[in-house]
Amino acid sequence: MIRWLFDAQVVIAGHAILWREIVGNAFGIASAIGGLRRRLWAWPVGIVGNVLLFTVFLGGVFHTPQDKNLYGQAGRQVMFVIVSVYGWVRWRQTERRAHEQGIADAAAVVPHWATNRQRAWLVVAAAAGTVGFAALFSRLGSYGPWADAWIFTGSMLATYGMARGWIEFWLIWLAVDAVGVPLLVNAGYYPSAVLYVVYAGVVAYGFWAWRRARGRQSLDDGEPALAA
Repeated sequence: MIRWLFDAQVVIAGHAILWREIVGNAFGIASAIGGLRRRLWAWPVGIVGNVLLFTVFLGGVFHTPQDKNLYGQAGRQVMFVIVSVYGWVRWRQTERRAHEQGIADAAAVVPHWATNRQRAWLVVAAAAGTVGFAALFSRLGSYGPWADAWIFTGSMLATYGMARGWIEFWLIWLAVDAVGVPLLVNAGYYPSAVLYVVYAGVVAYGFWAWRRARGRQSLDDGEPALAA
């Protein structure tokens, strides 16, 4: 039964697709919606999807229909789990403080813009991480190492930014999606490519929602809302 669940496939337009790729991406979408709504459950839901997708993107190791190893895509699932634990704890602390102050149904994080120094750090980390991981993934034989490296680096920075409550993390996700869609299509990971397209829409709305929430918070605090 376990092996059947692990190997279960569906054929779509002549292409064999693993059910765990579909289910893992469904958990990813649910996690994105939870993050948009600033709900604590977004983190554990995302972790479940990460575990499933880790096995999907090591196609050569687990002998999936695609039979390609995307080490950046697989590695970022591990990174997601680690950073998600950090985000889960950080959001839980924020939520607990709000409840102690008598705020009912409080969101788990207060959106805010990163400082100029933090933005500069993000740019440097994005460039250095992409170059470094591209060299590593090339040695490992990853499919599309440069694209894979940016997806890994950008995902790491975006997830960390989400944990910190930086509104800019949504923009990083859009840049990840722009590279991820063509890479996944070329590699034959069609459900994941579709997820990236759908996710881009969720991300764009999430950016708008967090920016609006920050504007309301600034007005409540008597401060002017900051521009991006």
